[in-house]
Amino acid sequence: MFYQGTRPAVNVGLSVSRVGSAAQNKAMKKVAGKLRLQLAQFRELQTFVQFASDVDQATKEKIHKGRIVSEVLKQTDLDPMPFEQQVLVLYAALNGYFDKFKPEQIQEIESKFLEYAKDLHGDVLEELKNKRDITEEIKSNMKEIIQKFIETQ
Repeated sequence: MFYQGTRPAVNVGLSVSRVGSAAQNKAMKKVAGKLRLQLAQFRELQTFVQFASDVDQATKEKIHKGRIVSEVLKQTDLDPMPFEQQVLVLYAALNGYFDKFKPEQIQEIESKFLEYAKDLHGDVLEELKNKRDITEEIKSNMKEIIQKFIETQ
């Protein structure tokens, strides 16, 4: 996984942290709660599909979403992303907002999305950074930001 660009290499079946989710802030816990399950399902389906010739639509959709989430998790070298941006991108990916794009487009879409969010909605990112939690107001603002961006693509 590491050499495929997934950094950090996330092994959903193995936890090496003694601290675990206690080290995460509330915002990240809320948004990434279903990340592990979705990645595990995706990797299992991906292995299964290699040997199957006919795949139903629901399976294709899960595989597509898994590829998108995997692309979102890829990081460029020496360029850490602030947690409030991570939360926003993970929220968009895990809630199906990026599903209309091809996996190979995700890196570019993510970059454009973050630029859009920073330039036009920096206040929401700042509020998320300061509160370190997703309140109903922040969640509503995040949805609005994501929907407006997706409409322009």
